[in-house]
Amino acid sequence: MPDYKVNFKELKARVGVTDVAYALGYRLDRKAGVGRYIELVLGDGREKRDTLIVSHPNDRASQTFFRRDGSKGDVLTLIRENMDAFLVTGKDDWQKVAKVMARFANMPEPEYNDDREYVKSVRAASAFDISRYEVKQIDMERIPRIFHQRGLSDETVRQFAPFVFLIRDRRNGNFDGYNIGFPYTDTDNQVKGYEVRGYGGYKSKAAGTDSSSAAWVADFSGGNPEAVRCVFFCESAFDAMAFHQMNRNQLHPDVALVSLGGTFSDNQITGVMNRFPNAKAFDCFDNDIAGRIYGLRMIGLLEGIPMKISKTEGYLQVEAGGKNFTVNPGKALPSQLAAHLPVHYRTGQWLPPKAFKDWNDCLLNKPVAPVLVPRKEERDRNLAERRKGNLKM
Repeated sequence: MPDYKVNFKELKARVGVTDVAYALGYRLDRKAGVGRYIELVLGDGREKRDTLIVSHPNDRASQTFFRRDGSKGDVLTLIRENMDAFLVTGKDDWQKVAKVMARFANMPEPEYNDDREYVKSVRAASAFDISRYEVKQIDMERIPRIFHQRGLSDETVRQFAPFVFLIRDRRNGNFDGYNIGFPYTDTDNQVKGYEVRGYGGYKSKAAGTDSSSAAWVADFSGGNPEAVRCVFFCESAFDAMAFHQMNRNQLHPDVALVSLGGTFSDNQITGVMNRFPNAKAFDCFDNDIAGRIYGLRMIGLLEGIPMKISKTEGYLQVEAGGKNFTVNPGKALPSQLAAHLPVHYRTGQWLPPKAFKDWNDCLLNKPVAPVLVPRKEERDRNLAERRKGNLKM
């Protein structure tokens, strides 16, 4: 990085990802919870245009961010991505970044101070404290309505009952009721947190939840993990339950279903698979680019093939084993990789039908809105009109 009489390390101690993101219009998603990470969203409701998951929310110098599509960076990356938003000039990008950083370093606390104070007040827990939460089993005679709203049958809830609980945060002064808690466990089967879901689309994680090495695991082997031959990885516990409900007649009784809670950590994958030494991992992730990147990362991990993955127009670019090639996200990943790399098929794919984003939407029969492609006649007519318009100019 060039030196422009600006100490970037010193500036990063004063200007964090959150400062730049708030100035660009991102706002804190309080429903996503505040812990080791926070989520900053650009836009709202169905108009969300981007989401940044930011680490170390109270320590500017250590802040980095990532997106669910696999992209990541620090405050300098975020500035470079949005250079057009900052009216600065310079010989190159780094000189412009230096000017933006210097400008932010001298700015007073702006209007987003309310969000910053909220994050400080929550005080991210460094470790999960089980005593903070009241946990109880679900009463099968009074199954919470939220499961029915998700299309999940009473039979499915009964099957998953050993792995799903009601949870109440004793320190939450704003809500005194119970949510649904999916316990995150480690390789010793110790509870390290909860994936939390509630009515109105509420989702969060219990304070201090270990999302880096623990995951929600529903093991149907009855305490015999060596009997498990298939482990199905999903992005949420509701997706995993929906997958099982829709495909149970095709599944062996001794299977395991896993939720990563919307994020992907290498240690989550390897830790889970270490519990099931004879099993094959299946990618059941969402039908979007982030889901396909998760699938590629899982294959790379379990096949022992380091990969660098990036997005290109309509494809994913993969660098691995000294080769550089493209992958079509709409086709099976293992067979595409096998054309270039020594793949031993330790992983498979069991994706939602292409019309649906995830398995829960499939269960609810909520297809993704179709993208209407104009017919050839319409394209030709539009092209002719544009050419006429250009001639007039």
